[in-house]
Amino acid sequence: MYDVVIIGAGVIGCAIARELSRYQLHVLVLDQASDVCEGTSKANSGIIHAGYDATPGTSKAHYNVRGNPLVYQWAQELSVPCKNNTSLVLAFSEADLPKIAALIERGRQNGVKGLRTISREEVLGREPQVNPAIAGALLAETGGIVSPYGLTIALAEHAAVNGVEFRLDCQVQALSQRTDPNGRKAHFEVQSAQGLIQARAIVNAAGVFADVIHNSLSQDTLTISARRGEYWMLDKRIGAQFSATLFQLPTDKGKGILVTPTVEQTLILGPTSDFVPDKTDTRTTAAKQEEILATAALTWPGLRQDSFITSFSGLRAHLAEGDFRVGRAPDVPGYYLAAGMESPGLTAAPAIAIDLAEQIASDFDLVLKPDFQPPPRPIPGFSLEQLADPTQMDLLAAEIARDPAMGRLVCRCEQVTEAQIRAAIRRPVGARTLDGIKRRTRANMGRCQGGFCTPRILEILAEELDCDITTLTKSGGQSRILMGRLGVEP
Repeated sequence: MYDVVIIGAGVIGCAIARELSRYQLHVLVLDQASDVCEGTSKANSGIIHAGYDATPGTSKAHYNVRGNPLVYQWAQELSVPCKNNTSLVLAFSEADLPKIAALIERGRQNGVKGLRTISREEVLGREPQVNPAIAGALLAETGGIVSPYGLTIALAEHAAVNGVEFRLDCQVQALSQRTDPNGRKAHFEVQSAQGLIQARAIVNAAGVFADVIHNSLSQDTLTISARRGEYWMLDKRIGAQFSATLFQLPTDKGKGILVTPTVEQTLILGPTSDFVPDKTDTRTTAAKQEEILATAALTWPGLRQDSFITSFSGLRAHLAEGDFRVGRAPDVPGYYLAAGMESPGLTAAPAIAIDLAEQIASDFDLVLKPDFQPPPRPIPGFSLEQLADPTQMDLLAAEIARDPAMGRLVCRCEQVTEAQIRAAIRRPVGARTLDGIKRRTRANMGRCQGGFCTPRILEILAEELDCDITTLTKSGGQSRILMGRLGVEP
């Protein structure tokens, strides 16, 4: 029997797993997907929100403000790409300036530091490509960007080296609470795609499906709707157009269409915000892609449409009450909830994880490990900036001498080597799919979108996993890349 089973391997579930791994516990993380970070956590804006937007007094406001400095701290600890690039909320007319003032006041009530109104001249001095019709903006000095999948994977790896188990491709089919014959000690039974699992405690971090899990246990039912957000991604060639994350004024649908750099030096535009009945529907649509372009052009009139490399979408878990639900379930002892994790869920994740881990530790009288292990070292490699620096060539030569695979380039767009791809597969909770390689190394993420490197990556995956290459998938399930072989093998 496990002490704790966490359902969901997104950033929230993996953050909770990492915090619980500090204790003397037997912890298991379940996810129906083939990898960690296959849901909302892989397809969002990657923004570290300052906390001025959430309604004062809500859980969103509380966890956003607490989580903001923790994301920077955790990213540094885990060697995850992260940047305090600031955020701007743009006002395009004098009539919008009072709305900026209202956001600053809301942020003040939430306890956000570093908020102020800046003039048109200061906006254009900071961001010369912004629409010159700008009237002013809110500057949030604590705003930033982080790799959402990088953070999630690093948390999973750190949890794993401290004893947490992960079972992927393991959908929860039923969940119930049982008692012993004396009616005293309760435990949970999880019917899963990999058989029966028992646990003393359950943590529900199941994203858009958290209501399904919750309602099978609790009489205090929840309703979660999937809100789809679509994005455009632009090539690194124009990634330096902006330094800050640029918001338009928020609406009742969210924070609106943004223009933001990523930590990988690309630019993304989006997201849209539309409820979809199917909680697996991550299509992109022509109509919404056009909506993004039209709206983003208000921020960036010089937007060029010859630099897009891909589009994508993600689903946000919108709880009917409009807030996060975090903590103990009052009618089910031993059951803990992290539901409604839409924006600013990524920013809030560290604070939510710390609170839930402390609640569980208190309820079960847990003891900290005396030998909590540090996170594994990051995958070795060289950035484009280092490769362009002649002074770094001796270091590169030494690495290649140590491991010749470090000198064999597989992904030209992102300068990813064979050694890095093999390392991504061999790591704790390592890659098993093409997308798993992509999120850990950025191979397949460049301008050609895998047109050059995919065949070699599949060969390496098959070698490392000792499997038939035709069984490999893009993202698990039925997403096979090769459907068979031509001709007759000798």
